[in-house]
Amino acid sequence: MKRAVRVMAPDVGFGKARPLPGSFRVAALQMASGPQVDANLSEAERLIKTAADAGASLVALPEYFAIMGMKDTDKVAVAETFGRGQIQEFLARTAKRFGVWIVGGTVPLKGTDPHRIRNSCLVYDKDGHCVARYDKIHLFGFQRGAEYYDESHTIEAGNEVVAFDSPFGRIGLSICYDLRFPELFRAMGEVDLIFLPAAFTETTGRAHWEPLVRARAIENLAYVVAPAQGGYHMNGRETHGASMIVDPWGVVLDQLPRGSGVVIAGVNPVHQTQLRSQLPALSQRVVACDGKALVRK
Repeated sequence: MKRAVRVMAPDVGFGKARPLPGSFRVAALQMASGPQVDANLSEAERLIKTAADAGASLVALPEYFAIMGMKDTDKVAVAETFGRGQIQEFLARTAKRFGVWIVGGTVPLKGTDPHRIRNSCLVYDKDGHCVARYDKIHLFGFQRGAEYYDESHTIEAGNEVVAFDSPFGRIGLSICYDLRFPELFRAMGEVDLIFLPAAFTETTGRAHWEPLVRARAIENLAYVVAPAQGGYHMNGRETHGASMIVDPWGVVLDQLPRGSGVVIAGVNPVHQTQLRSQLPALSQRVVACDGKALVRK
């Protein structure tokens, strides 16, 4: 009697997750990070495991997941050289351990100014290799009464738009305040997924977060994965939360109002292709040429 031989399916880059044909699951993690890097990494690892156990093959962390310091300069003190350091080693090791891709929120990286950092989103594949880096371009500034923020004091702005190919489709990277600048997302070209790790304040988030996230999904006919800080922090700051995953039609697939947790949803490329066929807005754009004449793309 012949013994049955099991033929293993080739690894197509999704790691241990088993997506449905043409589909996969993506997770956005919500945190309320504090000033201690070790404690934040421990919480991030717990949430990544939860997402991986739920079948997510692509997991995204919020902005400042590794540190929300007691003062703005605390993140400068723990800045790492690109390619080495505790936070980067954690992301690489954890991606490999759980067999998932990780969009590493933001990591404080050393720039050209010793008094400021690059607020960088790093992406790791399931083998723990860093495959993409985006440095936040738009730096948040806000003042209303006693509430005041100016990221330019401690952050050095990036200047490169980043979009790259992956087993999940073409991915565009953005961070928090970038959300308010739709031209950045147009500059990515046609992307399938947009990641937006954030730490929106409660004041601005309550008014603008969800409509802006949904708008970026609708106008780009793309899935938007928006992991956020959500809650009260030891430094007295309050962040809005409402981490969400939005489909290309602007439908919020999953959302978490406040607190630490996992938002998870399926991404269906067939559904996205159908929507782009039914509403071919991406191929019908008309853009300003010289401020006077209009040209069709």
